Amino acid sequence: MSKSDRVKINLLPPLNRYSSREEWENACWQKILKSKDLLKLLTTPNERHNLVMRAAVIDAINSGKKYREIAEELWLSPQTVSTIKKAIKENNYRSYRERGKTERKRKAYSSGPNIKRKEYRGRPVRTKYGTIFVHY
Repeated sequence: MSKSDRVKINLLPPLNRYSSREEWENACWQKILKSKDLLKLLTTPNERHNLVMRAAVIDAINSGKKYREIAEELWLSPQTVSTIKKAIKENNYRSYRERGKTERKRKAYSSGPNIKRKEYRGRPVRTKYGTIFVHY
């Protein structure tokens, strides 16, 4: 690859010019956004597809379409549409997986005395499918 074939990349600002790492990252992001070649170089086709789909969902939500309509039209799950709607409210996109770390409720398994347990007959045998009860 010759020098003329390479994408001309504007260098990012040096870190020591900024008081915090977050401030530097924001400045870098602005510079990346201005350089289409750099943005294309740094993202995969799949990431670009995801960005376009998210922008299309935002456009459809703003035009008043329902979740199911948007999901069917763009071949997305209603959960994805819901996540993007939440991103609009919070002004920050977080994936379903990220939300699960803090927001989604975990199943609560209780072993207290209030639980009614089934009375099984036979002796328990553990299998790869779980415990089964074999009659005597």
